[in-house]
Amino acid sequence: MRRFLDDRTALGLAFMLPAATLLLVFLTYPLGLGLWLGFTDARIGRPGHWIGFENFESLFGDSLARLSLFNTLFYTVIASVVKFALGLWLALLLNRHLPFKAFIRAIVLLPFIVPTALSAIAFWWIYDAQFSVVSWGLTRMGLIDTYIDFLGEPWMARFSTIAANIWRGVPFVAICLLAGLQTIAPSLYEAAALDGATEWQKFRHVTLPLLTPIIAVVMTFSVLFTFTDFQLIYVLTRGGPLNATHLMATLSFQRAIPGGNLGEGAALATAMVPFLLAAILFSYFGLQRRSWQQGGGDK
Repeated sequence: MRRFLDDRTALGLAFMLPAATLLLVFLTYPLGLGLWLGFTDARIGRPGHWIGFENFESLFGDSLARLSLFNTLFYTVIASVVKFALGLWLALLLNRHLPFKAFIRAIVLLPFIVPTALSAIAFWWIYDAQFSVVSWGLTRMGLIDTYIDFLGEPWMARFSTIAANIWRGVPFVAICLLAGLQTIAPSLYEAAALDGATEWQKFRHVTLPLLTPIIAVVMTFSVLFTFTDFQLIYVLTRGGPLNATHLMATLSFQRAIPGGNLGEGAALATAMVPFLLAAILFSYFGLQRRSWQQGGGDK
């Protein structure tokens, strides 16, 4: 026993075992089952038979699957870019000496803490065609004559769901980047100021290079969360109107559970994996490249 306690490697593995077991049960098994179902014709209440790549081949000719891919990429790119821009701006603002700084940071985090389903219900009321508080306010100000049907027109619904996702996601990006900003030594800014650097030059040559690894990690998680978003869309629009807001995640669920076609739904969910891996690899190689540029490649 004494020898085991002195062995840091064995002790570390022992501490990791409970978490690894939970991951194996709740993540690895469902993932493996989903991959298997994607190659079968399984339906709810009926065991499936191996059919190879038929489910995946059918996706290429499925116009709704292609539309869901477009919606997912559009939703992810627009939301992620805006969340990064607003999150970085908010992090820089919160990093300054502000009164009631701790209270403001807590308030900023609220949208991310609120359960997604509750946020979706709140936005459903905000976007309501008859009782929208946004339309009411714009009407009172004389900017519009009739209420806006936020969720009734395809492109308006797309941008409305993106706005809801941004509202939820900005606090996560801001707080993570703020944590990164607070690791930067103030002496670096003082040295830059002595050299006559402007605020923009400080940001470009001091803040941004040192914050890049944090940005890469945060944006990877942001892209993953956005790409796989399900609750917000399903509660808010259920993929409508005219499938304009169907993401791959929501369409996969609709095909598998309400539609009963587990194999097709699993194939659609599996088709998301290459895009998620691409986002992770992009972040990894981006970090490696940045490390090499900063002289870390020879270590």
